[in-house]
Amino acid sequence: MPRSPAWTRDELLLACALVVENDWNELREGDSRVLGLSDLLRSLPIHEGAAQTIPKFRSIGSVSRKTSDLASNHPAYAGTPTKGGRLDKEVIAAFITRPAEMLEAATALRQGIGTGELHEIPEDPDELDDEGNSAIEGRLLARWALYRERDRGLRIRKIARSEKLGQPLQCEVCAFDFGHFYGTLGRGYIEVHHRLPLHISGPRETKLDDLAFLCANCHRMCHKSRSGESWRTPSALRAEIAQFTPGF
Repeated sequence: MPRSPAWTRDELLLACALVVENDWNELREGDSRVLGLSDLLRSLPIHEGAAQTIPKFRSIGSVSRKTSDLASNHPAYAGTPTKGGRLDKEVIAAFITRPAEMLEAATALRQGIGTGELHEIPEDPDELDDEGNSAIEGRLLARWALYRERDRGLRIRKIARSEKLGQPLQCEVCAFDFGHFYGTLGRGYIEVHHRLPLHISGPRETKLDDLAFLCANCHRMCHKSRSGESWRTPSALRAEIAQFTPGF
């Protein structure tokens, strides 16, 4: 019988949110929240086919055991922790350092699954970094954010409004202007990025003011994940550049 695939960050995000909401205690098999999470995990648009081919995939028992891993590997846990794994510890650390953001991420992910929108969005190679890692909030929220940013109609309207107001089409982080650098080839070109990550802004309708203009390099850096750190806002990227570039 095939084994269940390893837990992903997306799944751990949802499981750890329940543990946090339960005061960092494990959830037993008889808890209705465990049943609900089991059903939710089996419906995620990852591990395609596992729910149909592996009877015990994210079963009630396996979900309860994972909440034990997450609860017992908290630094303040008084007993003997279960083995857990590297990703378990990374997600636990993220919930300890920024609990509100991580809980918001879990809520946004649940909403995306509940509306069915996440099931309709194809995989995007940019939802993972060059090493195949996702942001600490998981790959599904990154996929959703990238999909919204690549809405051609939104980008056209954002550019048209800025041109009407006489505003420059330049990167809001480094001020790069495609038109100035590439001439007619680059005139009218710029990429757009959400000022706030999806899990902070919430899965509401995107407004033009939600979008920032970015050059391709800064856009990539805003989405680049690092261990324990999510994709960043334009202002956060500017602050990071300023640390290494005096006078920026």
